[in-house]
Amino acid sequence: MTLLERSSSARHVARSERPLKVLLTTDWWEPAVNGVVASVTTLRRQLEALGCDVRVLTLAPGLRSSCEGKVYRLGSVSASLFYASARIGTIHQRRILGAIKRWHPDAVHSNCEFTTHVWARRIARDLDVPLVHTYHTIYEDYTHYYSPSRTMGRKAVAEFSRRLLERTDAVIAPTEKVAHLLEGYRVSRPVHVIPTGLDLGRFRPAQSSAEAADSAALRASLGIGARQKVLLSVSRLAKEKNLDQVIRDVAAAEREDAVLVLVGDGPYREHLEHLVADLGMEKRVRFAGAIDPHEVPRWYRMADLFVSASRSETQGLTYIEALACGLPLLCRRDDSVAGVLVDGETGYAVEDSAEFGARLTSLLDDEIGIERMSHRALQHARRTCGAEAFGARVLEVYRTMHLERSRAAAPSTASTASSSARGLAPALGAHLADSSAGAPGVEVPAPAAESGPHGAASHLLNA
Repeated sequence: MTLLERSSSARHVARSERPLKVLLTTDWWEPAVNGVVASVTTLRRQLEALGCDVRVLTLAPGLRSSCEGKVYRLGSVSASLFYASARIGTIHQRRILGAIKRWHPDAVHSNCEFTTHVWARRIARDLDVPLVHTYHTIYEDYTHYYSPSRTMGRKAVAEFSRRLLERTDAVIAPTEKVAHLLEGYRVSRPVHVIPTGLDLGRFRPAQSSAEAADSAALRASLGIGARQKVLLSVSRLAKEKNLDQVIRDVAAAEREDAVLVLVGDGPYREHLEHLVADLGMEKRVRFAGAIDPHEVPRWYRMADLFVSASRSETQGLTYIEALACGLPLLCRRDDSVAGVLVDGETGYAVEDSAEFGARLTSLLDDEIGIERMSHRALQHARRTCGAEAFGARVLEVYRTMHLERSRAAAPSTASTASSSARGLAPALGAHLADSSAGAPGVEVPAPAAESGPHGAASHLLNA
């Protein structure tokens, strides 16, 4: 065995004898509530349960960068001009970058395409570790925010996505819908379809008299009678969620015994409130507003059906959450619900308002039928949507990328051996050093943000 082969073997042993270090990067983080946050927090929890050492790089709510526990936050400014609640962070922050490099992750997993992705790519490149990216958002459904032409917007999104993803080692698509989309964009990197899992310990039906009483109290607080049925939507109130269609569908169904509850907030709320008033639906629609993420399961438990007309979903997380709480689905037909909504078993996919009304009536008038569907929804969620498989499959992607990199880096010339040997010492040193050397909070005691924010599409593609 050559010196380099012995060194590579030693490095492999060193890595296998300690937890895999994973850096998750995301522009969105708690207390924000959206599918990206839900996915990343679930992944973090599952990777830690599998023995990984996981840290998160995200954006701070203001200009001051900080580091708390295992979460690094980059100073940022508002980017609401492009999308409400969005932020742009600093690209250059030496203290945080230095701390992450000293910690030396084995894999970097990016979950957003802007500021933190620039960081993810730089860290992965400098440390020569795999970069994995989850493509959470179908940007062509958001063209109304940034392009006057939907056709031109789609072309720009395809070019942007292809260029960004070609610089990764692997891509994770939450659904087949996203995988097909990336195929259409001519993305050549390996794409792994891995649905986001769910913590079924949190999302479940009421299991005690106290939880049942809590559901009844929540309904009463909204002025909903005990004999009325609750149609629930959990969503950001934004144009792409197509909530105006949900309101029109409920209005057309003319079911006085059904109340639509919209959980969430966003830039489209005022428009939706005006629509409700125009349709004379004030007594049949409730705006719950934004709620604490930890309170979300309570709202599912107090409902009878989950409704949606969105066609911009990539993960369908709220659909899965609803199923796990025993709620049948009544949604517009879309690829995002394939595999989650089993038509006639866990709910119904409809094409228009007339079909929505017919299905709603059949469900509300058949107590036994809706209970049977609720039971099937719960069983389906337990069988297919658990978080454990999600974490294990993502971890396998990391390992596969490491294996492929090891094969690609096999020595072929003396110069390669020399180069690898030069990089081996610091890598082993970082792996075997005392873990507290790069611990968050020690190396980065809440540093001030740098003088100005950086990070737009041009930075993203050229960094």
